[in-house]
Amino acid sequence: MKNQTSITSVLLMSLCDNQETIHVLFIFFLLIYLMTVFSNFLIILLVVTCAHLHTPMYFFLGNLAFLDMSYSSVTAPRILFDLSTQHWSMSLSECKAQMFFLTYFASSEAYMLSSMSYDRFVAICRPLHYSQLMSWSMCTQMVTLVWSFGLLTTTVYILFLRRFTFCGPKFIQNFCCDMPHLLQITCSDTSTNFHFLLTVGSVLGSAAFIGTFYPYVRIFRTVLGIRTSDGKSKAFSTCTSHLTVVLIFYASVSFIYLVPVSFFHGIRCSL
Repeated sequence: MKNQTSITSVLLMSLCDNQETIHVLFIFFLLIYLMTVFSNFLIILLVVTCAHLHTPMYFFLGNLAFLDMSYSSVTAPRILFDLSTQHWSMSLSECKAQMFFLTYFASSEAYMLSSMSYDRFVAICRPLHYSQLMSWSMCTQMVTLVWSFGLLTTTVYILFLRRFTFCGPKFIQNFCCDMPHLLQITCSDTSTNFHFLLTVGSVLGSAAFIGTFYPYVRIFRTVLGIRTSDGKSKAFSTCTSHLTVVLIFYASVSFIYLVPVSFFHGIRCSL
């Protein structure tokens, strides 16, 4: 019979045991984090202060930069702290809080990318109606919905997480706390709840995915119908940066959630 004693803390997988490598990793992650924060803060500052950037596209970009900066700040400072102290543990409450903000910012970023795809669709496929369809009132409503849907998605997960009892093992095979890893240390029956959470995640994730990529199907069809090469080049140039961000985002998500945990464990053992 399983031990039903509730745990109050969890142990995370350490990145390395070698002291010299730890120093290198600390400097590396610190530089990456500072670059991420600085670059996104600079984007937000430029969007706010430069009058010619007060357009729907840059309004969405400013929100995306804030989300990206916030998402990085959920995990990076904690990893830096664990690298410097070799602590690699946190309370269960801290773990749940980290999962909450990770889910919130990640889901909100997915919805924000969908909004930006719609903005590019209107700009290229409905240019004569752009100012009407993408008014400031509409942009504000879209961003409000993005943050609201992100909160709704996270709330669903948190409410179901509260129904679980965590009794170990305390070890989480990852460098941070996320829903799949928390489910591994619960002693509650997760079958029904897991299928519900999987269904909710699949529906919302598919909606964000389709909402992001379907506009590009329409955009490519419109661009291919442009007769001049200069016109095609100009139309594509307005989408390449956003499409690059989209591909990086979904490639990262796929890598994190589809690659087996043993892969990360192998990396950790090789350091």
